Amino acid sequence: MNDEENKPTAAESVADFLRNNPDFFNEHPELLTQIKIPHPSGDAVSLVERQMSLLREQNEKTRQKLDELIEIARANEELARRMHMLGLNLMDAHDPQEIFATLYDSLRQNFDADFVTVRVFGEPAFVDKPAGDEFVGHDPKGEHLFQSVIKKRQPICGHLKRQQQVYLFGDEGDRISSGVMVPLHGDDWGGIMAIGSYDAERFHPGMGVELLGNLGEILSIILKPWVALR
Repeated sequence: MNDEENKPTAAESVADFLRNNPDFFNEHPELLTQIKIPHPSGDAVSLVERQMSLLREQNEKTRQKLDELIEIARANEELARRMHMLGLNLMDAHDPQEIFATLYDSLRQNFDADFVTVRVFGEPAFVDKPAGDEFVGHDPKGEHLFQSVIKKRQPICGHLKRQQQVYLFGDEGDRISSGVMVPLHGDDWGGIMAIGSYDAERFHPGMGVELLGNLGEILSIILKPWVALR
């Protein structure tokens, strides 16, 4: 009999290893959920087999849930990084036109928004350049429509009121199915940063909008020098 015939099989090697390491499964209990050990019980499924099967299913669901949470965390981390860069770019902008263009481009890309707009209820503090549609002056109608949002200083998410949508988005207002309103505020002025979507499920009450709330605070500070005092 040659050496090749005397060489133990893989199964024999595993068996020898387990005999020589009786604490192996105590040190690696996770392996017990990944292997199947049949128990002679005829056509019936033994209790041990059933318990092991349920444990495997539970562990698989837990692993999938953990993978989902990790993916969400990574996405949120990337979004936070982009919002941080947006804040820096806004601070680096030279005038309101550049500020709003930078803001709109970023929010459309990062939030899959169909529409983005800003309305500042104050007069512009500059006269050498066009003010743009964002500065609407101290408009009583607009200030009344958004008074509650601005006063609470909390973003509102979900289905907006029709009058608010039309005021913010004009003729496209009736096509908006969901949106976010973020309050802006200064010493004696207020405003709204709004995002609109055709998708009714895109923005819904209860979704996290902390990053947008923080952005509203930053934008308010950046716009402050460009809004005239009464």
